Parts: sequence; structure tokens; C-alpha cells
Amino acid sequence: MEPPVDRKEEPDMFRDIGAAAAEVGAGGGGGDNNGEDGEEQSSIDDPQIVDNIESLCMNCHEQGNTRLLLTRIPFFREVVLMSFACPHCHFKNSEIQSAGEIQERGCTYTLRVENSADMNRQLVKSETCVVRVKELDLEIPAQRGQLTNVEGLVSTVLDDLAGDQETRRGQDPEGHAQLAAFIARGRALLAGAAFPFTVTVDDPAGNSWIEPQPGDARGKWARTDYNRTPAQNEALALTDTSAQDAEDPDAVRPDEVHTFPATCPSCTRPCNTHMKLVDIPHFAEVILMSTVCDACGYKSNEVKTGGAVPALGRVITLQVEDEEDLARDILKSETCALSCPELNLDLTPGTLGGRFTTLEGLLAQVHDDLHQRIFTQTSDSLDTATKERWEKFFEGLREAKDGKRRFTCILDDPLAASYVQSLTAPDPDPQLTVRDVERTKEQEEELGISDMVTEGYEGPERERVEGLRKAREEEEKEAKVEGEKKDAEVEGEKKVEEKKEEEVKP
Repeated sequence: MEPPVDRKEEPDMFRDIGAAAAEVGAGGGGGDNNGEDGEEQSSIDDPQIVDNIESLCMNCHEQGNTRLLLTRIPFFREVVLMSFACPHCHFKNSEIQSAGEIQERGCTYTLRVENSADMNRQLVKSETCVVRVKELDLEIPAQRGQLTNVEGLVSTVLDDLAGDQETRRGQDPEGHAQLAAFIARGRALLAGAAFPFTVTVDDPAGNSWIEPQPGDARGKWARTDYNRTPAQNEALALTDTSAQDAEDPDAVRPDEVHTFPATCPSCTRPCNTHMKLVDIPHFAEVILMSTVCDACGYKSNEVKTGGAVPALGRVITLQVEDEEDLARDILKSETCALSCPELNLDLTPGTLGGRFTTLEGLLAQVHDDLHQRIFTQTSDSLDTATKERWEKFFEGLREAKDGKRRFTCILDDPLAASYVQSLTAPDPDPQLTVRDVERTKEQEEELGISDMVTEGYEGPERERVEGLRKAREEEEKEAKVEGEKKDAEVEGEKKVEEKKEEEVKP
């Protein structure tokens, strides 16, 4: 019997940034391998922290040097940092590329910058990413990848624009004046004179990122995943434009599983998508969609709600007392926001997409997704206080998922397309509260409802909504009048007190 072969473990090519920096600082990889005084040289098989490659300079066409660093960004994924320098013409360039694959869905990150600390948040911009600053009317198109922060990204754009101002002054005076005003606004924004402002990162490839912070208020940092359009898939070279699948003319019929060809969003190979129309008791009809790829094993399940757009939104509140409540069926649509105040959990619309599962299954999915994307035990960038806050948050989620903690689950859906199972239906459930609410103007604009033509559609439903709107306006007026009265009373009391103090003074 032959002895077992001693196999050397493959080294991890991607190291955390902190570990790589510590090894380089201690004289590790990336330097010369020449020994001194007869010392043994490093093995050529040992992995290098920084790889040096001779490459052609596109500025002077002489040989320059490209340095590559394969590293892992905490809370994100593996990336390749590249830096080029030419010793002949002194041209320099640096960029970042994702070392992974194109993600199954595109992603959009939104950060509301409110102070100087938010300007220092890390930002990864891939070569397919578009960055927008709404208040500055600034849009940075897809170009080279960057690893920077919010302040560095905006500063780079302003410096690039300011670099050609002297040439532009003589060739285009009007354009020079307009750009000068824009650069001044940008400098004022970086100096903190325009807080708050919003930064949006939109990447169809899903490989860009803005750093979150524990304790961020609702609406300050948000992530939304979305399905790419055919045009975006084609731009990413994920679509075979030589053949187009014919549309299925058959209508969706209840109690029948429909199967139609599709393209896997992970490997772009042909696969099948199954669809079925299901009637949920005491709610509505929904469409369940399931995609399975035999080539790469990709699986996806989604829930789509149909029907007309309701006149009012809906807020569902469930008091979770025991494990029986965790087993309730729950339908969370793509437009639904979910919050649990006792758990400090707040999911914005679009997070997790549409899901039809149990409350326990939804909490488990939220826990696993957040733990995978944000929290890592091996992260070298977490201080002790931040790590303890994250551990406390995840511990609360686990206790709630196991039925050891009571909490409140609130579903806020402007399209009233979400549902929580009632255990006493059709009788009222004492732990379940369903309340119809009027949508805000922002919600109607975001959903495109404000652009719909609704003239001429009169009926009982419209009259009911108008009645609710008028009642709400009357309540707001009464509350405003009461507030003005209280302010006047407080102001009068203050003046009386001041008059008494003046009379007492000698």
C-alpha cells in the first residue's frame, strides 16, 4: 500500500486589506527576493502580496510597471486593486475591478450624507456603475473602477473639470462661466455647506457598494436589488442577441402550472421558469414563479401580485406572542416595507423582493442575508463597540426567530399587496390589525400613480376616498389651530413671567 501523498494546501489568494498591509509593513511579499550574506532566498512558489508586472505605457509607449493587489474588502467581496506608474513620462493611473462574477441581480445603494463622518464612508464603484448626486445635478457615467470614499469621488470629478478651465476660458467663455459656478457649488457641498445631500450608486452588475454603519436611521442608507432589463443584459454581454425567444400567447389559467423558456441570470444558459396562479383565501390572486437552472444549480422563487391598483395603501400590524404566530403565512410584496421596532429591524421597499413564506422563514432569510453581507467574524476593520452592537442585533433576531421574544411586525404596503394569515378568519383576529391609509405624494410619484389618467372614473370607491381625504384635511386643520392656540398661551405666559421679573428688579 502506497503511503499517502502529502499535498500542500492551496494558499488563499485574497487576503483582508488589514492582514495584507500588516504583512507588507513587516517586510513581507511585494519586495525583492534577493537574500543577503548567504541567507536563503524566498521560494518562488510563495504567494506575493503585491504582484509587479511590466506593461506598456499608453502615454509614451515605453515600458512601465503595473502593481496588482488581490484583496478582500470587509462587508463586501474580493476585488483586484491595480496601480500603473511609468518612470519615463511619470504617468500614473489606478483602478479597481471585481474579482468575482456578475451578480444575479443589479443593485442600487442610496446614502443620505448628513455630516462630515458620512463623507468618509467607503465606496466601491465598478466599471459598470453610474453614480448620481441629486442636489448637485451630477451624474458620473460608467467608467474605470474606483475604491474611494464619498468625498474622494466628488473631489476627483471637480478636479477633472477644473483642470481644463484655463483652455475653456478662451474657447468657450459661456461654458467656462457655467462650469465655474458648478465647481463652486461642488466645493461648497464638500465643505459642508449643503448638508444633507443624497448619493445614489446604480450598478447593473451588482458589484458596487457603499459602506453601511450600525445604527443608521431609516432612509439614511438603503439597498435595492432589481432584475436587469434586456438592454442592461446586452451591455454586460449576458444576452444572446442572435436568437430571440417567442412570446407565449397562452393566458395564465388558475390551477395550472405554466412552463416557458427563460435565460438563467447567473450563467445565461437556457432554463425553465414555472408559473402558477394561486388564490389566497381572504386575500387575492397571486402568481408564484419558480426558476431552476440545471446547468449551474441556480434557484429563484418570486411572488407577483396582480389586479387593479387599489385606492388606498395598507398597514398590517401583528403582535407576535409565541411560536404559533411565527408559523403564520405571510406575503411580502416588492413594494412593502417591513419593520420590527423591538428588534431594531427596518427593511425598505424592494429588499428581498416578493416573498410568500412564514414569518419564521422571513426572519431567517433576513438574518442570513444580513449576516452574510454585513457581519463577518474575521473582519479586521470592526472595533469592539461596533462588533458588540452587531452581535446584540443578531442575537435579538435569533431569539425572535426561535419564539423566545415577543415583538411587533409592521408591514406598510402602498399598493395593499401584502398579507398576513389570520388564525380566526373570517372572525377578527385580536393580534392582527389591518388599517387602510392614504398614500403620500412621494409614494404615488415613486409608483407612477400620479401620472395615470383617471378622469371620468367616478364611483363609490372614489367618493369614499374623497371623503377620507376631506376628513383628514379637517383633522389637520383642527390640529393646527390647537397648536397655534397652545403656542399663543405659552408665549403669553412667558411675557407675564418676564414682566413680573422686571417689576421685582430694583
